[in-house]
Amino acid sequence: MSVTLYMDAHVPRAITYTLRLRGVNVLTAQEDDAASLSDSELLDRASSLQRVLFTFDSDLLAIAAERQRAVMPFAGLIYTHPLRSSVRACVHDLELFAKVAEPEELANQVEFIPL
Repeated sequence: MSVTLYMDAHVPRAITYTLRLRGVNVLTAQEDDAASLSDSELLDRASSLQRVLFTFDSDLLAIAAERQRAVMPFAGLIYTHPLRSSVRACVHDLELFAKVAEPEELANQVEFIPL
């Protein structure tokens, strides 16, 4: 089973669009009517859909770390700083996660890109 992705509201459309062209299953917070959820609720929503959340929001790093300490499950989080990763690099690395990783490998984990 491949990894499916859930895009935070601040992820550029170009990343989502290009991933879809490459056959990656992506859902955005906007498409899911979840763009106004709090960060914690957004992580819950992605997890309830069994999707790994991709974000530029460093606040989610703290939330994920707290969940790891408290042994509270989540589907996974992939983070990049918006100034450290181009659209092209994001697409490349996210496509690798989606097509090579298994959902179980990313569960309860925080991954950083660029790889």
